[in-house]
Amino acid sequence: MFLAKKSKVFHWTHHARGKMRFYRLSEARVRRVVHSPKRIEEGVAPKTVAMMQPLSVTSNKEQGTWKEKWNQELWVMIQDKGSIRKVISAWRYPGMTKPGIPLPEEILREIRAGVTISKNSAEDKEKVKTRMRGMLSKWRRTLRG
Repeated sequence: MFLAKKSKVFHWTHHARGKMRFYRLSEARVRRVVHSPKRIEEGVAPKTVAMMQPLSVTSNKEQGTWKEKWNQELWVMIQDKGSIRKVISAWRYPGMTKPGIPLPEEILREIRAGVTISKNSAEDKEKVKTRMRGMLSKWRRTLRG
């Protein structure tokens, strides 16, 4: 007897919807990246995963071996919580990123909502944490009404 695996329900954040509109990506295209990614990496936000799929792939024969190349990548950042798959962000990157290399700084800045963290100073990290807590509590108050 065949048992179908229950698919996860997609939840789209406002940020993801805005990015999809900006980069002219449809829900179906984002789902395609999630269901068949070329590369999966750890996301920059806690407990997230970033998935990449090239927009169009061409093959070149260089020095006797075939090598895939592409001009653009589509990235999707998701977070799984039980049966819900939350799409946090989606973007189009011009060019090819190397595996294991961090994402471009502009995307990192945008995801971190303009908050920079110094690698060396523990005091700066604490300042950022308190500022983030303040931003979250303010956001929660506006949602409550």
